[in-house]
Amino acid sequence: MIPWGKPLLFGNEYKFISNALKSTWISGGEYVKKFEREFSQLIGTKYGITTSNGTTALHLALLGLGISKGDEVIVPGFTFVAPANAVIYTGGKPVYVDVDPKTWCLNVDLIEEHISNKTKAIIPVHVYGNVCEMDKLIKIADSNELFIIEDAAEAMFSKYDKVFVGSLGTVGCFSFQSTKTITMGEGGAVLTNDKELNEKMRILHSHGMRQGKRYWHDFIGYNYRLTNLQAALGCAQLEKVDSIIKEKVRIYKRYLKNLSNIDGIYFQHIKNKIDPVIWAVAIRINPDFFKFNRDIIMVKLREKDIETRPGFYPFSLMPIYKAPPMQSAEQISKNIISLPSFASLSDEDIDYICKEIIDLMR
Repeated sequence: MIPWGKPLLFGNEYKFISNALKSTWISGGEYVKKFEREFSQLIGTKYGITTSNGTTALHLALLGLGISKGDEVIVPGFTFVAPANAVIYTGGKPVYVDVDPKTWCLNVDLIEEHISNKTKAIIPVHVYGNVCEMDKLIKIADSNELFIIEDAAEAMFSKYDKVFVGSLGTVGCFSFQSTKTITMGEGGAVLTNDKELNEKMRILHSHGMRQGKRYWHDFIGYNYRLTNLQAALGCAQLEKVDSIIKEKVRIYKRYLKNLSNIDGIYFQHIKNKIDPVIWAVAIRINPDFFKFNRDIIMVKLREKDIETRPGFYPFSLMPIYKAPPMQSAEQISKNIISLPSFASLSDEDIDYICKEIIDLMR
């Protein structure tokens, strides 16, 4: 079986975890401090706070920015559900905006018509490793005095105009879940250049307890802290980040070589300013060119020992989110196949996967 995803552990992971255990600092500890310092420096921000996962990173960012009941936050109609859920946790209202049919990211040209006097922030999600049009987005946010919370969970180490994503907005949020570009099993981070915001988020993520005054609480806080064991894993992954990025780029280029010139198969459009590190290679198929629909194709690939995943369901198709119809998100979602993309995937396996996809065409 070629799995859809698996972590690549080929450095000091076991050594660092053993050190963390021996230190007896299993909850907080030096590896947490080390990872926060090194990751924020690498991405290019002054401050970084680790969290228990990517969703709590988003929630912490919203809380730090004061998003609360009645506030509106713009989110893309096609993405994993975490950004909308995090807004709902605060009592705020997600305002869903359709995505660009070619890039699959938030359609920046549609944002302004969704801004109201209740709008406080925009969450651009850099889907699958592609990057939103940040220049246009920043201009819109600045002219309307809105915060930008970058969801960079799927685009870790992608660059926009030679700058790492997650450092372009008011705050950047990351995930280190088991399939992400670097992993801690779970875990997340919030990065910012705003000193006051950083201090507030750091207090909120540890029960609202004032730093330097134990058991005194200035806010209703949360336990969103990362463990030292997870951070040890992350520090080992950071040591190998150049190798991991190289492998992710190789995988994406191999898929492009095999499938990008095949009629009926389409990749995300990557604009010139973007230097992507694709987390999950996804293709959008035209069913007219295939013997079967998307879901049957995935079954047929599984029969050939290839695990795949569908695209995210758009918010407009899930009644609980009460989102309006969104044509692009709905069309994209029903025809996406997300392919195995883990860093140790061989060229031979990629060639086999592509051959089996092509064999299912008419």
